[in-house]
Amino acid sequence: MNAGEQAYLVGLALAGRRVVVVGGGTVAQRRLPGLLAAGADVEVIAPVVTPAVEGMATARELRWTARTYRDGDLADAWYALAATDDPQVNAAVGAEAERARVFCVRADDAPAGSAVTPAVGVHDGLTVGVLAGGRPRRSAAVRTALVEALRAGVVPADDDAEPVRPGVALVGGGPGDPELITVRGRRLLARADVVVTDRLGPRDLLDELGPHVEVIDATKIPYGRAMNQARINELLVEHARAGRFVVRLKGGDPYVFGRGFEEVLACAEAGVPVTVVPGVTSAFAVPAVADVPVSHRGVAHEIVVVSGHVAPGDPASLTDWPALARLRGTLVLMMAVERIEAFADALLAGGRPAETPVAVVQDGTTRIQRTLRTTLAAVAADVRSHEIAPPAVIVVGPVAGLVDGPVSE
Repeated sequence: MNAGEQAYLVGLALAGRRVVVVGGGTVAQRRLPGLLAAGADVEVIAPVVTPAVEGMATARELRWTARTYRDGDLADAWYALAATDDPQVNAAVGAEAERARVFCVRADDAPAGSAVTPAVGVHDGLTVGVLAGGRPRRSAAVRTALVEALRAGVVPADDDAEPVRPGVALVGGGPGDPELITVRGRRLLARADVVVTDRLGPRDLLDELGPHVEVIDATKIPYGRAMNQARINELLVEHARAGRFVVRLKGGDPYVFGRGFEEVLACAEAGVPVTVVPGVTSAFAVPAVADVPVSHRGVAHEIVVVSGHVAPGDPASLTDWPALARLRGTLVLMMAVERIEAFADALLAGGRPAETPVAVVQDGTTRIQRTLRTTLAAVAADVRSHEIAPPAVIVVGPVAGLVDGPVSE
């Protein structure tokens, strides 16, 4: 392809068709997932490949021929990629492809190939490909901007001939930062007629909703105002039965102490279809942004996540606190601010050392995030003196002491 020539952008139906990739380095590694997703019958020819490519071969997603390229390797191929670090080998692959009339991408010299790879993005069944005349950074930047615009609804992505079907999507919104919702969650949120949310959902996302979207506040304030769970279930069913697409936007992951499965059961009993979209759980994400890894080599070999809704000793408690106290790894307490003194006392009574590091992260991943670092013996008093309030994640264990500092905001 000569410089300045305009490429003809086309989608190739490669399912079940032979594709040859010569070279097993990082360039091949980047291109292979797309070829495999297209269903191509892929053979990689290279004496050495990256561990990721070897893993694909081990999993039988593709065939790896462990040798250098030979003339004739493109026999019966529909498409080829020359991706070695030797320009002469890539040129030989391109020459064979030209003779065999096989379209070939030259990773080292795009104009020398008979095909070029666009910057590709996918959104809601749409595949966006961008070519920028040999300027890959420009094509990648434009591709990213287009996909983000589609996800945000700035560029319409829906076909009115295919309306969203009524039903409920249970979407985990992540720990609070609107950028930490999953791609699928954000896409479904943009298509909602009704959004049932609460204060733990990423509230900044609500501002992106269209004016026609009805937002229902289902907030549960600890020991304060709250919408009854049964009423939330009823609202999901009522709106779905009225022909609307309902997104139940929850904080974190809907199945991690989020009562999400209760809502799924209510919809299932009413015959309402439900889509579940997992989310980034606050139990792990919030400590991470506060420089607290919930696991670390040589420091913690177990992670236990515990709900703080019920105090130790309460007949309704399902938690074996003496067993937790005997562990040496990481304990993550959710919704535990109000009862932190009781939890700390139970762990100390069970044998956890008083000097065990503790990190308390309030409003994690948001603009008002605060982090308190203390010890198990002092955590209850420190939480009160620093006026820590829900929502907060409390991490108990050696990992909480890997970074020093009392309080950061």
